[in-house]
Amino acid sequence: MPVQADTAQALVDGVFALGRSLRSVLAASGETKIAPALTSVLFALAARGECRQNELAADLCVSQSSLSRQISELVDDGYVSRATDPQDKRASRIRVSPAGLEILRETTERRAERLRSMLESWSQEQALAAVAALAQLNDTFSAAQRRNPRSVQLPSQPGG
Repeated sequence: MPVQADTAQALVDGVFALGRSLRSVLAASGETKIAPALTSVLFALAARGECRQNELAADLCVSQSSLSRQISELVDDGYVSRATDPQDKRASRIRVSPAGLEILRETTERRAERLRSMLESWSQEQALAAVAALAQLNDTFSAAQRRNPRSVQLPSQPGG
């Protein structure tokens, strides 16, 4: 039996609520040495690997000018390095520096420990089931995005 419309809407609502809750918990914990928005950019750049700034802006669905300010701050702080693009000397390529990789490692460890302590009442099986469900949801969204990149958009949510 296919997923019903109200179930799909409940899932969308749940995904947005989870995102807001997670951002709130992590921001309140003070678990990063840099601003949460910069941490997100750093994680996205590490996942993508060396690239042009406009490519990362597209991945993050943000304007190049907004990302430019964030990248400049990360470069100034030594967390991102910028080099001339060998194929186009007018452009540059960015990548996470060794100091940036260390910040990401520390952040990942602190986040995992914080979330582990919040899940004390969960069993290992419950946690694994949640991981599997989130992975399946992510795989489904990614597959749909690859099939038709311009048509897949979640409905906007208030505050989402």
